[in-house]
Amino acid sequence: MLTKTDARTRLYFEDFAVGQVYRSDSLTVDTAAIKTFAAQFDPQPFHLDEVAAKSTLFGGLAASGFHTAALTMRLLVDSGAPIAGGIIGGGLDELRWPRPTRPGDTLHTESEVVEVRSSRSRSREGLVKMRTTTLNQNGEPVQIMVANLLVPKREA
Repeated sequence: MLTKTDARTRLYFEDFAVGQVYRSDSLTVDTAAIKTFAAQFDPQPFHLDEVAAKSTLFGGLAASGFHTAALTMRLLVDSGAPIAGGIIGGGLDELRWPRPTRPGDTLHTESEVVEVRSSRSRSREGLVKMRTTTLNQNGEPVQIMVANLLVPKREA
């Protein structure tokens, strides 16, 4: 069930239900962005040099997994589920990169609500567990994460 929300709508804990799916807009990754991120945060040859990358496990230039994670966060903030109070993570249960993000890939996210429960220690918030899959232009997953989000409840 794909859930569409108005851009002005802010979602509270009570608005979430298991099975809801939120899809983001998309963005395209270019070679310069891959190299810039890698130079600062993950300076390995398969993220920095096309020639050197050919002889690695990746067989060509690949974005750092953490670059893919950062791009995913950007997509979620800009056009994912518009959570009231912002996206506040309480931790990850899973973070996987089943295939590399490549130059020219166009990414989008699909986030499915997998669990909704009240917080035992915070009466004004609840926990929403979401599985977010970041997909390339071919519909292939480049990242899968399961995050536990702290979501405010509506004021009584």
